Amino acid sequence: MTAPVWDAIVIGGGAAGLLCAGTAARRGLSVLVVESRERPARKILVTGKGRCNLTNDCAPEEVRKNVCRNPKFLYSALDAFPPAETMRLFESLGVPLKTERGNRVFPVSENARDIADALVRHAKDAGARIVQGKVEQILLEEGAAAGVRAEGSREYRGRSVVLAAGGMSYPGTGSDGSGFRLAREAGHEIIPPRGSLVPVHCQGDFFPRLAGLSLKNVTLTLMEAGKKKPLFRELGEMLFTHQGVSGPLVLSASALMDKPAGAYRLFIDMKPGLSPEQLDARMVRDFSAAQNRDLGNVLDALLPRAFVTTALEAAGLAPGRKVREVTREERTRLGEVIKAFPLVPAALGPVEEAVVTAGGVKVTQVDPRTMASKLVPGLYFAGEVLDIDARTGGFNLQLAFCTGYAAGMALPKQAEG
Repeated sequence: MTAPVWDAIVIGGGAAGLLCAGTAARRGLSVLVVESRERPARKILVTGKGRCNLTNDCAPEEVRKNVCRNPKFLYSALDAFPPAETMRLFESLGVPLKTERGNRVFPVSENARDIADALVRHAKDAGARIVQGKVEQILLEEGAAAGVRAEGSREYRGRSVVLAAGGMSYPGTGSDGSGFRLAREAGHEIIPPRGSLVPVHCQGDFFPRLAGLSLKNVTLTLMEAGKKKPLFRELGEMLFTHQGVSGPLVLSASALMDKPAGAYRLFIDMKPGLSPEQLDARMVRDFSAAQNRDLGNVLDALLPRAFVTTALEAAGLAPGRKVREVTREERTRLGEVIKAFPLVPAALGPVEEAVVTAGGVKVTQVDPRTMASKLVPGLYFAGEVLDIDARTGGFNLQLAFCTGYAAGMALPKQAEG
């Protein structure tokens, strides 16, 4: 019996691949998804701490403003499938949504599995077939994509191939970097991948005692050494780790750190709601009421208890110093530390700890309207395998969805040649 020739073979059953498969199948194409893991959409389950921040309820232009690399490449794709369409799709698939701070969109259930299951339904209900297998090679005939070879020497023939195998982050979910190899072997240039939206390791011996401390309503500023204009400044949440800092603010800042980590400095404003003058007046008031107490015991109302000693040390003050002994100059120095606590990055966390991967298939070799390869007829791309990434807030999944949709809409039917 002759093996079927599919209209399209999608490599990768993640967000981009399943959205692409469902879109193409609903157009009447025969679609096969080849997914390396037993269950598709595994990476979805770890997004948003298991809650799945699936998009951001904003206009396409706002999404592009939050794209770190190659935002112009996404004009057509985002206009064709903006966040509003993402929300409409999932609600039509039976997943009620809600919008939280920063326009972040989550399922009402706060369960990422609902999004993963909806994507699988979107593909299967349209007629796409999903099989398990790790693709080892994209088959080329006369320079055009003609199918794939999976482990065990299994071959699947197709008139088009969509490479949506993800990046290198969370390799346990199947996003193991193999898509970059497949693209390179097919003749595409790969921008060297690295972690983006990743914790930042910093210099200093105080991090182990601060590990686990969560900061809310602080402002984080990222500066490049020798530059006066901040690369990043935002109010939000972050946390200390044994080696440095992480959390939403840090992950967003890390996406802009494309030079060696030592070229940057981070500053935390612990009291962004107070001007330096207001902060000093607050300390004068607090100190006046506690003249005979130790300095380390009077800052609890101003700073998290676990952070007090570290802040005092950064200002050159001993926690056991009596409040009445603190000079105006020392109080000013402490205020400066509270308004701009300095961190010296040493390295970005490894790509395995990253939320997404920066780098990937060079976008100048891809048609931005269709996601079709400009080098290999019949080959398309979608999602994180491309050299596109964005800040936190649901933007990266939106990029996966819109590029998957663009490819799914562009794939030719058999009758179209």
